[in-house]
Amino acid sequence: MHHDQREQNKKGLTIALFITAGVMVLEFIGGLLTNSLALLSDSGHMLSDTASLALSMVAMRFATRPPSPTKSYGFFRLEILAALFNGVTLLLITGWIFWEAIQRFRSPPEVVGEPIIAIAVIGLVANLISAWFLMKKGDISQNVNLKSAYLHVLGDALGSLGAILAGGLMSLFAWYIADPVISVLVAVLILKGAWGVIRRSIHILMEGTPVAVDLNEVRRVLQAIRGVRNIHDLHIWTITSGLDALSCHLVIDDEQDEQTILQEAIQTVEERFHIRHTTIQVETSELKHPETEI
Repeated sequence: MHHDQREQNKKGLTIALFITAGVMVLEFIGGLLTNSLALLSDSGHMLSDTASLALSMVAMRFATRPPSPTKSYGFFRLEILAALFNGVTLLLITGWIFWEAIQRFRSPPEVVGEPIIAIAVIGLVANLISAWFLMKKGDISQNVNLKSAYLHVLGDALGSLGAILAGGLMSLFAWYIADPVISVLVAVLILKGAWGVIRRSIHILMEGTPVAVDLNEVRRVLQAIRGVRNIHDLHIWTITSGLDALSCHLVIDDEQDEQTILQEAIQTVEERFHIRHTTIQVETSELKHPETEI
């Protein structure tokens, strides 16, 4: 199931990559011809998006490589690193947009509005198609790598929408300051999404408990298994998006059958919390295993 979803994620990323690259070239040329910061900033954003989508593709392909003696968990974490990189690039792009906007606030240049609208409409349609394919083919709610790519594409769509609005205001009212104003508003929205991706990526890299799992609830459920006296060294973390892991020590009554309790614990964790990668050590009073430091 995890493999099938990964293949769907790849298809969605591939389609989005080609569409984004094409629109990037169109908006860059259009921005130069019309002197529009809204278009140039969006094309710069899309340049980063093209690289980020390509990076996400590479990371996803590397993640399918089998584990090695030096990488016992395989290369799944490359997807998280790619998501973190994508989030950081979004921050850098918003910083550049803010800087350019400040310069234009001081002296707004004249911008040709009509061509901006035409180019931005094409960009908006293309970006919405990319976003639709990512949602249709991929798992943007659970896969942080795919979500970072989706946010890049969504940011492009917002940039195109902003360029359309700026172009309309400049064409109708010659209000050239609309170009940097709209760019700043779009940058703020991109910034919000970027921070969410960065925070989630760091949480995973820090071996944080998955956001959809309540560690205390897992502890309560395991302790409720008949024959379990105590549970210690319980850890739950994410290897990559959609693939969580759990390890713990179960202390059971001496007269209980270890294998029966172990089987029930594994099955309970999978059914209740959808965690299939479990490592559970069963202990009795005869085994005095010291608790670890973490």
